[in-house]
Amino acid sequence: MLNYNPLHCLPSSEELPDSDDTPVDNEIQDLIPGLLKATLALDWSERWDWYFGVDMGIYYDPNKPAIVPDGFLSVEVNRFIDGNLRLSYVLWEEKKPPVLVLEVASPKHLGEYSSKKELYAKQLGILYYVVYNPFRRKKPPLEVYRLEDGEYILMSGNPIWLPEIGLGIGRERGIYQGIAREWLYWYNEEGQRLLTPEERILEAEQRLTLEAQRRLEAEAKVQVLRERLKSLGYEPEAMV
Repeated sequence: MLNYNPLHCLPSSEELPDSDDTPVDNEIQDLIPGLLKATLALDWSERWDWYFGVDMGIYYDPNKPAIVPDGFLSVEVNRFIDGNLRLSYVLWEEKKPPVLVLEVASPKHLGEYSSKKELYAKQLGILYYVVYNPFRRKKPPLEVYRLEDGEYILMSGNPIWLPEIGLGIGRERGIYQGIAREWLYWYNEEGQRLLTPEERILEAEQRLTLEAQRRLEAEAKVQVLRERLKSLGYEPEAMV
């Protein structure tokens, strides 16, 4: 008897287009998800059950084109596939949709508050939908939605705790790649912001500088003590 598996008829990630050939609208749409990914890579460096995609296609239906969010996070999936990097994120291969999708809106909205929002809720079942619009003035630039009974419910707060991920997400001013502006960051359960790669390097350099300064101060104190002992007629080396 023929053993038929319908999954064998679906295209694989190697056969599907891995680019929509459409550049991002502006630089911030690339930098913000890149910062979140880089920070997560350090904080979760010992974990191998997560993946963060930036401007990567998510295939949810073999008969439809991929949808390409600015960023997305999946947990309880392999960090790498057979030691290789992903070409795209194919739901019938991954067996698990992303837990969070991020859209960074441009001045000309491209469905972030309508069609994309509906698609992520109804078709993909994304638990958290995050929209960041740095061009907003009358409404909050950051909106985080949670999927409940098939509908997205707007969450409140800054940062906003995401228990299924074990992190919070929020916005505040900072410096990344020398650019001072408002960025999106990850936060721990106590509301403390996770350090970015640049901040970790700076913190390590400051710690080394402080240790070197303390060592020099200690050596100077020892030298002063030696001089005082000599003035009193003692030889410090003979006292060891």
